[in-house]
Amino acid sequence: MTAGPQQPQQPQHPEEPVVVRDRRRLDPETGEVRSPAADPQVPGAGGAPAGADGLEQDEAAERADEQGVADVTDELAASLALAEERLGDLQRLQAEYVNYRRRVDRDRDVARASATTSLLEALLPVLDDVELARQHGDLEGGPFASISDKLEAALGRFGLSRYGQVGEVFDPSVHEALMHAESAEVAETLVTTVLQPGYKVGEKVLRPARVAVTSPA
Repeated sequence: MTAGPQQPQQPQHPEEPVVVRDRRRLDPETGEVRSPAADPQVPGAGGAPAGADGLEQDEAAERADEQGVADVTDELAASLALAEERLGDLQRLQAEYVNYRRRVDRDRDVARASATTSLLEALLPVLDDVELARQHGDLEGGPFASISDKLEAALGRFGLSRYGQVGEVFDPSVHEALMHAESAEVAETLVTTVLQPGYKVGEKVLRPARVAVTSPA
């Protein structure tokens, strides 16, 4: 008889020893708290290599913390710079808006005053006719007297006023002398005849009073 095929033998490996690590914080015999130096199984508890590794790890962690603090500081500085820039932009925008509002209000007032002045100037010939009719007595006892009074009162609410009276001292800034005479009876140049009354809006002269004046001889 011939023997059957033999099975290959498996290589024998030595079994690794089982190491039991006691990591309990309390000593089961004494009940005291163990210190890391008392446990040789704990890395860093004893021996130079473990201690050196721990020191290097501490230094690396410290460097990482310092780098993190530096990064946060740089980010905070960048954020503050950006906030200051945005604040400056907002302040400039607000100043431009305030100037715009002032310019708009000023232009609106100028436009309103200009429109009012143009309207009043257009009505001056009508007021001249009313004044001539009053001087000639055409308004007395008639219905037109009430209309003329209402018209002048309405224009007065816009600041229109009439000036120019006989006996006023001649003022070239508000009077226009169309006729001139001399007399020893006057000590200064006076208005002796009002040919056409003047009109003002506030302190602005719409039309100077056209007068005849008499000056000292």
